[in-house]
Amino acid sequence: MTLEQVVVDIETSGFSVDDVVTTVGFAVPLGVRVFVQTNGQEAPGVEAAVGDRVESHVKVTRHESERELFEAVSGFVEVRFRDEDVLLVAYNGERWKGGFDVPFLRTQYAHHDIDWPFTDVPYADVMPLVTNRFNTTVSDEDEPRGDLAGVYEALCDGRYGDMDPFAESSEAVTAYENERFAELVVHNVADMLRTRSLGRLAERYCSKSDFNVKSLTPTTEG
Repeated sequence: MTLEQVVVDIETSGFSVDDVVTTVGFAVPLGVRVFVQTNGQEAPGVEAAVGDRVESHVKVTRHESERELFEAVSGFVEVRFRDEDVLLVAYNGERWKGGFDVPFLRTQYAHHDIDWPFTDVPYADVMPLVTNRFNTTVSDEDEPRGDLAGVYEALCDGRYGDMDPFAESSEAVTAYENERFAELVVHNVADMLRTRSLGRLAERYCSKSDFNVKSLTPTTEG
């Protein structure tokens, strides 16, 4: 039985333990779900603005703080992942400094003393899968591509790259600081759709053992 891939991707205000998670998104087969925290700002019209720029169905909810965002994410995971055959995937999601999604979430959940939501959820990182099992070297470069945008451009059709308002992922920090929340969410969505395309590509051409699936269930709960 093949597990249903669900992509997770986050954006943050920086890379230190003092920074916060600004968005958490999940790409499911029928669309995308994004949680964005606006640090108390109203941010009217974000969902409509995102809908105008994204082809896929996207549902966006705004949250006043990081804690409120995590509480909403935990509720979504409990309902959406319960009794489902789900494989959570990310691109470079669990190598600190290279990929930070899962470590950053662990740290911030611990700061808020909120239970880890991904219990009984299998997880796989798409990055080592595609960079080790596909040729990502292009003709005018000496080294194979490893970043999400570069690998996606090399292996897929590139249309989700055109959707992204940022040339570099670091621009997501500036967008949050300048309250450009719609652009921040669109970037988050573009990254998730790129990751989903790569994950589906790997399903077509790689073996199940190549996915290196692990459990995200903690040793103790509560």
